[in-house]
Amino acid sequence: MKTRILMATLVLAASATAPVTEAASSAAAGPSAAPTAGWSWPLTPRPAVLRAFDPPDKPWMSGHRGVDLQTAADDAPVTAPESGTVSFVGMVVDRPVITIDHGNGLRSSFEPVEGHLSTGATVSKGDVLGTVLPGHCAALPCVHWGVRRGEEYINPLSLVTDLRPSILLPLLVPG
Repeated sequence: MKTRILMATLVLAASATAPVTEAASSAAAGPSAAPTAGWSWPLTPRPAVLRAFDPPDKPWMSGHRGVDLQTAADDAPVTAPESGTVSFVGMVVDRPVITIDHGNGLRSSFEPVEGHLSTGATVSKGDVLGTVLPGHCAALPCVHWGVRRGEEYINPLSLVTDLRPSILLPLLVPG
């Protein structure tokens, strides 16, 4: 009996000290938030998330339809997280945006990013799409990364990180 209590205490202590990221604790991750095989982060090294995905309740309401990722500098290179075809390059409101169609209904957009690519260009995973321009996250250099599956915005972090919640299972001790 003491062994079972000791083991359960150790498991709970280990889980209580594990770091929890803002994204991992987000209920917006959805039930099937396992990473998609093959996708990579659009920045190197792995960036801090400055603002998490916060989709609106209704498509016309306000929310944050992507994530803001901190960059090392305003001119940091942004790379393709997966291969695809450039489907849009241009200004949206007052920001330069690059959108990549990855197939299977997935499109990712990056702003404010200025590059040399044109619509129809093919990019491979890891290719530089452009560089980050200042101004999106006030004083901190950052890039906004949004992903859509069809017309629905999804959490981009679900493509590169396992966002499913941790579940403690009962400890089975023989005897």
